[in-house]
Amino acid sequence: MAWPGWSAPWLWVAGCGLLLLVLVLLASPRSCRARRTLRGLLMARSKRLLFRIGYSLYTRTWLGYLFYRQQLRRARNRYPKGHSRTQPRLFNAHLCPPGVKVLPIPVLSDNYSYLIIDTQARLAVVVDPSDPQAVQASIEKEGVDLVAILCTHKHWDHSGGNRDLSRRHQDCRVYGSPQDGIPYLTHPLCHQDVVSVGRLQIRALATPGHTQGHLVYLLDGEPYKGPSCLFSGDLLFLSGCGRTFEGTAETMLSSLDTVLGLGDDTLLWPGHEYAEENLGFAGVVEPENLARERKMQWVQRQRMERKSTCPSTLGEERSYNPFLRTHCLVLQEALGPGPGPTGDDSYSRAELLEKLRRLKDLHKSK
Repeated sequence: MAWPGWSAPWLWVAGCGLLLLVLVLLASPRSCRARRTLRGLLMARSKRLLFRIGYSLYTRTWLGYLFYRQQLRRARNRYPKGHSRTQPRLFNAHLCPPGVKVLPIPVLSDNYSYLIIDTQARLAVVVDPSDPQAVQASIEKEGVDLVAILCTHKHWDHSGGNRDLSRRHQDCRVYGSPQDGIPYLTHPLCHQDVVSVGRLQIRALATPGHTQGHLVYLLDGEPYKGPSCLFSGDLLFLSGCGRTFEGTAETMLSSLDTVLGLGDDTLLWPGHEYAEENLGFAGVVEPENLARERKMQWVQRQRMERKSTCPSTLGEERSYNPFLRTHCLVLQEALGPGPGPTGDDSYSRAELLEKLRRLKDLHKSK
C-alpha cells in the first residue's frame, strides 16, 4: 500500500535502500560506533514501543483491572493498617462541631485517598478511592454520608473503588473529566467547574499531561476561614511531579503553572507518598538548597515512624521542588550547557522540565 502522493515503486526502492544501509552498518568491521549508535536507537524505540503497548493494555483493557486487583491484594496483606500513619486535619477546630475535616487514607503501597467532610452536615466527598474497603471503613468510623467521588484521572490506582462505592451509596455521584474514560463516571467536569456539597466548594482545574483529562481539585478555604486545599492526584507531589504519559513537556509545564498561580498557603495533598525519594533527587540537582535540606530532615524523621508527610504547602514547594523551579537560573546552571548546537543556548522551561524528568528516571534506576 502506497502513502498518499507516493507511488509503490518509490516506496520499495526507499525501503530496500534503508534496509541495505542498516545491513551494511551492522556487518562492516569498521562500523562499531555506527552499530552501537544504531543498536541504541533500536533499543530505545523498542522500549518506547513496549511501554506504549503495556500502557494501552493497562488503561484500555480488562488486563489493567486484573493488575490493579493484584496490587490491592498484595497491599492489603502487606499493610493491613495502611502504608503510613495519618492524622486528620481539622479547620475551624474552635467551633463545635469544627467546620471541615480532611482525612488522608493510606491505600495500596503508597497511594492516598482523601475523605473531605462537612462536619456540620455530616456529608463527605472522597478523592481517588482506589481501595473501597479502606474508604468505607473510614466513612463508617466518621459516621458520615458519602455523596460524591472526585476522580483526578482514570488510572486504576486512583479510580478502582468507583464501582463498589457508587453501588453501596446509592446517591453518590462520580465526578471527573469526560476525556479520561473514568470508570462509572456520572457527572463530567470541565475546567473551573465547581462541586458543592454542604459548605464544601470544590473547584476542578484541568491539568493535562499525566493523562489527557487529568483534573486537580481545589477546596475553597473561605467558607471555613482556613487555607485552601489542593488535591493534586498525579500532577504534583511533595518535591516532585507526575510522569507525562499522555502529553508533552509543554503540556505538563502549563498544568504546573496552573498550580503555581495558587496562593502560598494552599495545602498540597498529593496522590502518593513519594516525599523521601523526591527530596533525594532534588538534592542531586540543587545540593545547596537549605529549604530542601530542612524538609528532608523532617521527612526522614516522619518516615522512620511510618508517619505520613502530607500535607506540604505550595509556598514550601516553590522553595525546593525542582519541577516548580524551572524559571530559576540556578537549575540551568546545575544542569550544564543548554541543548543548542554550540552548547551556549539556555534551556526553555519545557526543555528543563523534560531534562529533569529524564534525570529523575536515571536517579531512580540506580
